[in-house]
Amino acid sequence: MAIARELIQVAAHVCKAHVAKFQKRNNRELLTPAEYGTPHPNPSNSYGETYGAHREFLEFSVDQHAELKEECERQGIEYSTSAWDLTSAREIASLNPGLIKIRSATNQHYELQRYLCENYGGEIHVSTGMTDHAEIEKLVGFYAEMGRSKDLVFYACTSGYPVPFEDLVLLEINRLQEEFGDRVKYIGFSEHHLGIAADVAALAVGRTGQHRYGQGTFGYVERHFTLDRIWKGTDHAASLEPDGPRRLCRDIRHVDQSLTYKSDEILPIEQVQRDKLKWSQDKHGDQVVRLAS
Repeated sequence: MAIARELIQVAAHVCKAHVAKFQKRNNRELLTPAEYGTPHPNPSNSYGETYGAHREFLEFSVDQHAELKEECERQGIEYSTSAWDLTSAREIASLNPGLIKIRSATNQHYELQRYLCENYGGEIHVSTGMTDHAEIEKLVGFYAEMGRSKDLVFYACTSGYPVPFEDLVLLEINRLQEEFGDRVKYIGFSEHHLGIAADVAALAVGRTGQHRYGQGTFGYVERHFTLDRIWKGTDHAASLEPDGPRRLCRDIRHVDQSLTYKSDEILPIEQVQRDKLKWSQDKHGDQVVRLAS
């Protein structure tokens, strides 16, 4: 909990992110008895004698999540969680955060998503990694039938840890905007790759798509971060350390300000330089400049 609180504080004040998102799992529901009782495949990363014990050691209770939500509120950042199973969805919905995330692996779990549609009023964010076009179409149709498609946020995502740049396929953002942008609330980008350049590019692709299609507002970039990439555990190496999301949030804001058309043919900042530097017939008359031979 102390590390979680520090992550919230760093996300809010160092990185200046908008949302701090955690994860919630019911390990008995997610794992088969055999999976629960089997040793961790990488013993050096394990916090228990079995994989189930390892996962239980790392898991926060719903009361602890309530404390994390309160900490987020104190630090001025929005709290959220990815719900990995139906029990976790029930527990997190009871806290009424502004958004709940559905991971790529669970986006065909309709019982879980039906529960949220019927019992939770906030945004529902869904990643589309390892999901084919027909499954995505079915998913959007489901939310439309439930009357919740305008609360749906769709993330372009490739499921891999880490994902090489050639597999980031940023133009999938545009495909989602073109096909579903008029049916969902926002399109976003969620990946596990190295560096932050692709995230800034994703913003540019998303904003350009908005103008091209007139729909599909680009609303979110999601990245995992840690306080130390060499900590024990498999996810840290595919995450950003605090200076990464700090620079990412800074660059996203700056680049977003730049993605506009000119408001005037000559901008006010240009007019000052035009008056000083621009050659014109009126200013220079019939002067002729000759180069010495």
